[in-house]
Amino acid sequence: MTTSDNSSAWPDLKPTALLVLADGTVLEGFGLGAEGQAVGEVCFNTAMTGYEEILTDPSYAGQLITFTFPHIGNVGTNDEDIETVNMAATPGARGVILRAGITDPSNYRAAKHLDAWLKARGIIGLSGIDTRALTALIRSKGMPNAVIAHNKDGKFDLHGLKEEAREWPGLEGMDLVPMVTSTQRFNWDETPWEWNNGFGKQDKPEFNVVAIDYGIKRNILRLLAGEGCKVTVVTAKTSAEDILAMKPDGVFLSNGPGDPAATGEYAVPVIKKVIESGTPTFGICLGHQMLGLAVGGKTMKMHQGHHGANHPVKDLTTGKVEITSMNHGFAVDKTTLPTNVTQTHISLFDDSNCGIALDDKPVFSVQYHPEASPGPRDSHYLFKRFADLMREKKRA
Repeated sequence: MTTSDNSSAWPDLKPTALLVLADGTVLEGFGLGAEGQAVGEVCFNTAMTGYEEILTDPSYAGQLITFTFPHIGNVGTNDEDIETVNMAATPGARGVILRAGITDPSNYRAAKHLDAWLKARGIIGLSGIDTRALTALIRSKGMPNAVIAHNKDGKFDLHGLKEEAREWPGLEGMDLVPMVTSTQRFNWDETPWEWNNGFGKQDKPEFNVVAIDYGIKRNILRLLAGEGCKVTVVTAKTSAEDILAMKPDGVFLSNGPGDPAATGEYAVPVIKKVIESGTPTFGICLGHQMLGLAVGGKTMKMHQGHHGANHPVKDLTTGKVEITSMNHGFAVDKTTLPTNVTQTHISLFDDSNCGIALDDKPVFSVQYHPEASPGPRDSHYLFKRFADLMREKKRA
């Protein structure tokens, strides 16, 4: 075979997607999903499973997700694994970055190819880059702002993309909850999925729970229903007076995206009144961070955040270690917590705060996502802990 024959056997594929970082770095790859461009903060996620739940988690609004696991898409997608409650809202992740191209699905539950699913949801994808190198960059320099762009013809305005990435202000100071919260109040009675049976229904509730939707996930609501709760989901800007008028046995503060200090401008006063009422309260993720603000603590932007389904957390109240699912770029600064607040959980990766409880009120929260969508089920006990608080309050 001649040299020319060798060169024709290895075609020089033209890049059809770019990741342009705010510092001007350009990474070339091959586009998938929707065409177009989107700006956001690049994070990396170490989960090996659950990519559909991750991509539909409203907490990822404003972010571009780099999966460190190379084989994403091989089990396809289906309607049961979508976590977004408000289907009319802007999708959680703005973009997805993969090492390898998407293979055909090989799972009996698959209903659609991931590429077609990304197109339908308007999520821009890029494959074919060294995600380990990108992850190492994030670990050393922090989460960069960037633009992801996909054009099947490979034509890009590189100068414009660099300018957009450089000028985007970033997530600090940004309230993204209005993009993902529900537009109106609704009730929820669906219980967790069971093998060969699908989802159940809660028809004999023991508790009346109001869940404030800052970007809530379906499986959180299912686990609340599974613990005997009739759940009423309210919008993020619902007043404390309206919430307490429903006479809830408990109030749930959901996960969500963006800077807790920005969302807290309208959410924290509501949370303070709920706490003062003595109503049992349970918060997670953004709800945890804003609870920390409501009791007098402060939050801070993290260097690289926590994103994955393999994060070890120690429950200081029991001494047990649980493997958790995390997705957050902000954290409660434990050094700012007042004396009436106990730190209940810590990350065993970096010793950051992962849980608090009030000493004088039936109120607690955790930083991670205990509903396990995706992730291990080690933290399901927290929903029982919430139910026990409500049961004790009702008996008092």
